[in-house]
Amino acid sequence: MPDLSHPTLTLESLAGDLPIADPAESLTQLSVDSPASSILTDFTKVRARTIGTETPAEEARMIMQASGVRLLLVADADGHCQGIVTAKELLGGRRTTQAMQTHQIARADVTVGMVHSPCSTLHALPMSRLSKLTIGTLLKALQAHGDQHLLIVDHDEHQQPRLRGLVSASDAGRALGVELGQLLREPHSFADICRVMLGHEL
Repeated sequence: MPDLSHPTLTLESLAGDLPIADPAESLTQLSVDSPASSILTDFTKVRARTIGTETPAEEARMIMQASGVRLLLVADADGHCQGIVTAKELLGGRRTTQAMQTHQIARADVTVGMVHSPCSTLHALPMSRLSKLTIGTLLKALQAHGDQHLLIVDHDEHQQPRLRGLVSASDAGRALGVELGQLLREPHSFADICRVMLGHEL
């Protein structure tokens, strides 16, 4: 049996009306010279938020709103990533209109699969390369692409490829102390953040 003879732990009463810690608070301490991996959403530490292709787009939008996120991974029945869907695509953007016209359906009948961005259209970076970059060099490398999100890949313990995590432009902005209100209209690309932080094109 386990030894339970350790000294009794003294607990404290919980004070009322305490502010709740926000993960974004730690990001504001970073700079362009900080490791790029410090703004990684690591799926080995934080469970990825996923949704199926047949889910109604409006339901996906409500899930995003309730969860406080602006992106969901689109996964199949085996849990394999098929792409991503963003808040912009679910808020009545061009893809929603195209889906309604193509399928001759009402907005309520539009599904995630009709508006998501498939993997073939997304950019990725190996974890081994991300670990060698600073936030500043990452922003410079991605300016030409103007991506809002970058997917990070690596291999599992069986050397099988997998999606490890993602880096978002909004997280990069918070990491560098940029108020998103300073940026151009949504969506905010890495290039937008570079312009605000450095005052010029990279």
